[in-house]
Amino acid sequence: MSKPILIGAVAYDQRVVPIWEGMRDYFRDAGLPIDYVLYSNYDRQVEALLAGQIDIAWNTNLAWVKVWRRTSGECRALAMRDVDADFKTIFVARTDSGVRSLADVAGKRLALGSADSGQAAILPVHFLREAGVDAERDCTLLRFDLDVGKHGDMGTSELEVLRALSEGQADVGALGDATWIKQVAEGRVDTSRIRALWTSPGYCHCNFTVLPGFPEELARRWQEILLAMSYDDPRYRELMDLEGLKRWLPATPEIMEGYRGLFTAVDEQGLAARWAR
Repeated sequence: MSKPILIGAVAYDQRVVPIWEGMRDYFRDAGLPIDYVLYSNYDRQVEALLAGQIDIAWNTNLAWVKVWRRTSGECRALAMRDVDADFKTIFVARTDSGVRSLADVAGKRLALGSADSGQAAILPVHFLREAGVDAERDCTLLRFDLDVGKHGDMGTSELEVLRALSEGQADVGALGDATWIKQVAEGRVDTSRIRALWTSPGYCHCNFTVLPGFPEELARRWQEILLAMSYDDPRYRELMDLEGLKRWLPATPEIMEGYRGLFTAVDEQGLAARWAR
């Protein structure tokens, strides 16, 4: 091809640059040059993809929903990390809150992360609805909209959820289970005062998204090269550690079912109508 494949990513952390420098080197060595463009937020990246300014977008689950809706379902996902195929939300509660199940969250002070975080805001409200709790009506909400635009990638709002629980400002909170596991492992959570309450079924998070006009053969070749990256190869282990995965997965129809819950949540909460305003 005459020019590199251009990939968009969001600069949510300082490690994003070394990740994409490493990805560029990897694809160059494999004979399929890429380059990357960094965006400050996912809405700008979504617009850039739709405008044809980039070829592939490294999207969150919410960005995927937005592109899917804007393309009437004609966009495609090429691949994702292993961790993206089994993301989970965890509800945690103060041990003195009296909360033993999701149904008990009604009437309590509920801490949520950034409004556009799938794992810490949108899906938690959906899971509560499935348990018969209307978060807006039945709970006193404490929202931490600290990194809006980055879809919760920075994780700061989830740390604020834990802080609110620790300081007694909230009874229950929701966050990604990866954040909870890491904070507990690092000894930053007093598990005698805050405990895990409920963990969701797995769902999908990030994926590489292309528009319907992206050439099929080029997509196949790009995907093959990406999936060939091995954690057992010391040349790529640091890169994969930075990106938080052990292997890349193809975005099969079976795996893509993991986005269904977020589509439902977006509709339930009327988010698409807000995007249109």
